[in-house]
Amino acid sequence: MSGQGLRQPSCLRPDWPAPAHVRALCTTRAGGQSSAPYDSLNLGDHVGDDPQAVAANRAALRRVMSARPVFLTQVHGTDVVQLTEQTPDGPRFDACFTTQRGVACTIMVADCLPVLLTDRQGTWVAAAHAGWRGLAGQGGRGVLEGLLQRVLALRAPDDAAATPAGEVLAWLGPCIGPQAFEVGPEVKAAFVDDLPDATKCFEAKGHDKYLADLAGLARQRLDRLGVTQVYGNDSSAAWCTAGNPDRFFSHRRDRVSGRMAACIWLEPNCE
Repeated sequence: MSGQGLRQPSCLRPDWPAPAHVRALCTTRAGGQSSAPYDSLNLGDHVGDDPQAVAANRAALRRVMSARPVFLTQVHGTDVVQLTEQTPDGPRFDACFTTQRGVACTIMVADCLPVLLTDRQGTWVAAAHAGWRGLAGQGGRGVLEGLLQRVLALRAPDDAAATPAGEVLAWLGPCIGPQAFEVGPEVKAAFVDDLPDATKCFEAKGHDKYLADLAGLARQRLDRLGVTQVYGNDSSAAWCTAGNPDRFFSHRRDRVSGRMAACIWLEPNCE
């Protein structure tokens, strides 16, 4: 473990019109205890880092939150879990949601796209791990479709109607950008075969390779679902994990890399 002592995690905070009791953040790589190449705020316990450093980093994250982050075992799939106060770390899902206060939906990333969601009333919060496989899914049904189906069916506490898609707010965190995300034709086909307009998110690079806009693909999927209030990552270079080594972890860039976390929760002490 690094001997640099206790440091404050460096985090991005979504700039979006969510209710005051909805809190969210996305860590960067700064402000933790891990040594190179995991320096320094690595939150992944599966990437070869010193377990004590990871535990210290997770404890530091917990101290800047008013909720318990629930870490998933992400498998690049589309399955969704509802979190409660009793949910332990480690369930094998790539999306989660909750209506309970003090429980943080948490997604780990190091190039894949974290998507945080809530509604304008703040009756629920949700998070998705949107790598290209999970985002594309099968037959046009990926991780965002599965998650939105679950949360849009939730009823408000006063038994009012379920949330309409137009009331959903989405925030896209940092991911590998279209400047760096080189893919093959199978990735393009996974999106374009279902949504021809997705071809706009692929730039031909030659030799049957393309540069893919992962955040742009997510915005298209959300728009098709009726979610038009989308904030955060606009596919510009500032959001690219691979292009900002001082700020973000990137598995594609470094191969051995730490993990950042995007978290969203309902504040337990805010009415």
